[in-house]
Amino acid sequence: MEEVKEWIKGDESAREMLGRQQQKQIPSFVLPPLHRIPLRLGNVVEILGPSPSAKSQLLLHAAVNCILPKEWNGVCYGGLEQLVMFLDLDGGFDILRLSRLLKLRISQASGSSNEDNQHSIANNLLNYDVKKESSINEELFASCMRRFLYIRCYDTFEFLATLKVRSFSYTNA
Repeated sequence: MEEVKEWIKGDESAREMLGRQQQKQIPSFVLPPLHRIPLRLGNVVEILGPSPSAKSQLLLHAAVNCILPKEWNGVCYGGLEQLVMFLDLDGGFDILRLSRLLKLRISQASGSSNEDNQHSIANNLLNYDVKKESSINEELFASCMRRFLYIRCYDTFEFLATLKVRSFSYTNA
């Protein structure tokens, strides 16, 4: 708790910040600016911002890193192999975008396309070639997607009911 108070205060020099960051091992799934927040199991994070601020992209990358396995058939994917629950409150979630990002990450990690590894993930996602999907390990893809839970809430009451039911089912499991 003291670490959070210090972070909020924000009075530290660049030297102090770099020293602090070098001492900590930051999980690979935490993307900036979330890397400065001590995220733990059970935390709820709300991401706010104007329309073009890449909130969805940040969440998609975090979700893919969570649902990917650490290793599969001798290939290191560096994921957390954890469940992800995505609550969509405005109906804007694009499952195809998640699917493409996941398939791209799988193909990059398995080394099926050296060309893909030379460019950033953002460029590859824009130029994603559907024909390359045949090289994706479908069993791995299905295993990852089984760890992704999508819930669409149409109003505040559904959202609150979902939180209540889901928190009850996880605490009593």
